[in-house]
Amino acid sequence: MKLHTLLAHGAALSLALSAGLAQAQQGVSKDEITVGTIQDLSGPLAGFGKQIRSGMILAVDEINEQGGINGRKVKLLIEDSGYDPKRAVLAAQKLVNQDKIFMMLGHLGTAQNMAAMPVQFEKNVVNFFPITAAREMYDPFDRLKYAFAAPYYDQMRSAVPKLVKEKSAKKVCTMYQDDDFGLEVLKGSEDGLKTIGMEFAEKTSYKRGATDFSSQISKLQAGGCDFVVLGTIIRETIGAIGTARKLGYSPTFLGSSAAYTDLIHKLGGKAMDGLYATMTVQNPYTDEQSQPLRFWANKYKTKFNDDPTVFSVYGYYVINAFANASTKAGKNLSTDSFIKVMDSTTIAPDMFGAPAATFTSTKRIGSTVSRLSQITDGKWKVVSEYFGDAPAKK
Repeated sequence: MKLHTLLAHGAALSLALSAGLAQAQQGVSKDEITVGTIQDLSGPLAGFGKQIRSGMILAVDEINEQGGINGRKVKLLIEDSGYDPKRAVLAAQKLVNQDKIFMMLGHLGTAQNMAAMPVQFEKNVVNFFPITAAREMYDPFDRLKYAFAAPYYDQMRSAVPKLVKEKSAKKVCTMYQDDDFGLEVLKGSEDGLKTIGMEFAEKTSYKRGATDFSSQISKLQAGGCDFVVLGTIIRETIGAIGTARKLGYSPTFLGSSAAYTDLIHKLGGKAMDGLYATMTVQNPYTDEQSQPLRFWANKYKTKFNDDPTVFSVYGYYVINAFANASTKAGKNLSTDSFIKVMDSTTIAPDMFGAPAATFTSTKRIGSTVSRLSQITDGKWKVVSEYFGDAPAKK
């Protein structure tokens, strides 16, 4: 009798443990899916971070208004890194260990993601669609990594030779930021030039935080450079081109997607006309766009009393891509079921112009293609179709 009782209790305990394990997926309850994001809300890229946050909030509100994901509402928790990797680690520890998020979505910044990912991976938390174009977001491979931003390297490897040929440029030169970002732009450009039998005639760099680019621009002008690749972000792009205009120097300027922001023409003014940059999704102006995009942009502006930007689109896109995969994973949503869905997923092009993105069990970057846009009359205008190919290894 005692043995029978013990066996019965053992069976009951086993069933209880199994039921507990079935419910043990972090961040997923009967009624809610808790996800997190880390943005810069107080540092040098706070303008970007706040736009990403707004795009995410808009998407979450729409999803929850429509009943959520298989009956579960999405709860979005937002932490501020101030664009500091050390603060990003603290934010990740809070979200992962205290708030127990299911997934990290759209974390802004390369160094910040690199710092936070080990915290997430220790608890089996996916790093989904970080907002950075660094190759480290998918390479080396990790089952918990998914990236969507075409890498700087691939952007420039394809765009530089294409535009150099179109412009019949004779002397191609570069000015780049002396860090990992600038070196990615430099390397991609150098490898692209090799494909058309060219190399940089002049190279000049600057330290992060620099504000005076007169010596670099004067060097390029003296070298007779008629095409300049810019490994720059916002302030440096405006400073370099503004300096060139004052010197009466007008080469073709080409930047990466780091320079593709409405802040370039808003802050730099008329002098920025003519700048080319690589990009994927287009900046959502509230006019002169397709009707669906114009409708979305005005809806955003009504909600937040602010014009949307390409970073607003990134936030919106990331949340919807997550929601679509989670919906397909069904009621038993888990890290494993989400990964299983993503590894056979193709995200179709959307109203923002994002290219098709395909993922497999061995391919964790959706797309490496990009296209060219140019500032004309104070607005970015798309000027090419998509170009590029499979991602290059480091």
